Amino acid sequence: MKKELLTFGVFLIFAISLGAQVKPGIEVLRDRNFDVLKGKRVGLITNPTGVDNDLKSTVDIFFEAEDVDLTALYGPEHGVRGDAHAGVEVTNDVDPKTGVQVYSIFGKTRKPTDEMLENIDVMVYDIQDNGCRSFTFISSMANAMDACAKLGKEFVVLDRPNPIGGEKVEGNITEPDCISFVSQLPIPYLYGLTPGELANYINEEGLLESGKKVNLTVVPMEGWERDMSFSETGMPWVLPSPHIPTPETALYYPASGILGELYFINIGIGYTLPFKLFAAPWIDKPDELAQRMNDLGIPGIKFRPIYFKPFYSTSSGEDIAGVEFYVTDANVAPLTLVQFYIMQELAEMYPEHKAMSIDGSTRYNMFDKVAGSKKIREEFSRRNRVEDILPIWNKDADNFKESTKAYRLY
Repeated sequence: MKKELLTFGVFLIFAISLGAQVKPGIEVLRDRNFDVLKGKRVGLITNPTGVDNDLKSTVDIFFEAEDVDLTALYGPEHGVRGDAHAGVEVTNDVDPKTGVQVYSIFGKTRKPTDEMLENIDVMVYDIQDNGCRSFTFISSMANAMDACAKLGKEFVVLDRPNPIGGEKVEGNITEPDCISFVSQLPIPYLYGLTPGELANYINEEGLLESGKKVNLTVVPMEGWERDMSFSETGMPWVLPSPHIPTPETALYYPASGILGELYFINIGIGYTLPFKLFAAPWIDKPDELAQRMNDLGIPGIKFRPIYFKPFYSTSSGEDIAGVEFYVTDANVAPLTLVQFYIMQELAEMYPEHKAMSIDGSTRYNMFDKVAGSKKIREEFSRRNRVEDILPIWNKDADNFKESTKAYRLY
């Protein structure tokens, strides 16, 4: 009887895991024998996250497929093979494994030029994003869509999960004076769409710079549901950036990354917990800070004191202290507000270290661009209170969520 129960248990676990397995767009396209690419010269925008569930690169899948004529590769931030660090320009090159020409779209050129598109009929996009407006891959996608629209080239998105889920929408829509490569689209900071859904929204809502529409095809995933965590997909996680080593990190990035633009305190970059910490040399009461943060009762978030020494980045080599935070319930946690609550409590505990009163700071411009509005900083700096920015930060989320329902594929 015990043996039978054990066998049934193993079978049940296997069946559940099999049922939760998600096929990314590249696998669905392969199952369809690359139907939308046959007889066409193919360009591919990808990076190391563009893999099937056996970790085979989309570059190599295309190159080896008899029905795909891969004629060009396009390198976004970090490069096609992941050999460029964050913020470092990607260069034009030849892919050493396939011999295919690689064009940089993260450097002096951030939108494919007419010359770069001469040798293709269709552009394919396959990148695992992190679900945040400030991650540059969706800017590269929009730029490439626009370039293809102007030349009459087709555009195909191989869809992948949003690791934050398909329901979470937070933040204001980017205002015109804050449009940049880190907030290029008029969407909230957390936009709750997959890359394919976002591409449809961009295309149909006339958000391409030229005002034109591209001939767009989205190859959807199979098995993905909007409330899935990434671990529930059964897919392997390939870090989209050196500081996003796990799918869980994608939940922490929006909770600290905007504050990180000020280099005001260490947010875990340069240590083993990127985007999961708030610490500085002058924080001498981490227990009190943790208690104050927990006393705020932020839904789905818990804090504990921590001491560490960053290996690089802000406060490198110094003994610093602060708090580590935990997302205990991502569904209810106001992720993007965590960093503002930290700034609020630090301003009360250490008034000489208010985040928005750094003399001679050159980082405000980048902070504003990532936040999507100068008003966020201006309003917060008056009293260092989160309540002062809520009317701005929350004003667009509900309407955006409603307006994008028509573009949901899942």
